[in-house]
Amino acid sequence: MVIRVYIASSSGSTAIKQETPFRISIQIKKKQQDVLGFLEANKIGFEEKDIAANEENRKWMRENVPENSRPATGYPLPPQIFNESQYRGDYDAFFEARENNAVYAFLGLTAPPGSKEAEAQAKQQA
Repeated sequence: MVIRVYIASSSGSTAIKQETPFRISIQIKKKQQDVLGFLEANKIGFEEKDIAANEENRKWMRENVPENSRPATGYPLPPQIFNESQYRGDYDAFFEARENNAVYAFLGLTAPPGSKEAEAQAKQQA
């Protein structure tokens, strides 16, 4: 199973009308760094899929984010997270999972033994 994180190396093209492109760009970059940094720190294998540099990646991401997870206007913004081709969520869903020590479940992975998440799961099952 491969975790795929759809990012934008150049996020200026993803601006929303209500906010300035620069502000959106900073927010996207910080969110991408947060997700990627967490995956790296926890040695969770992943692939970055750049939607700014690769039109096929952009098209695939836009087509595969479920309708109920899309914004009311515009396109879904990166980062968007998939396990293989199964949609797992956006940054907000990732952040919530991280706050609840449930990132492995969020990603569709088994928590490693000894991790906070594995310990929490063991307590719930007891």
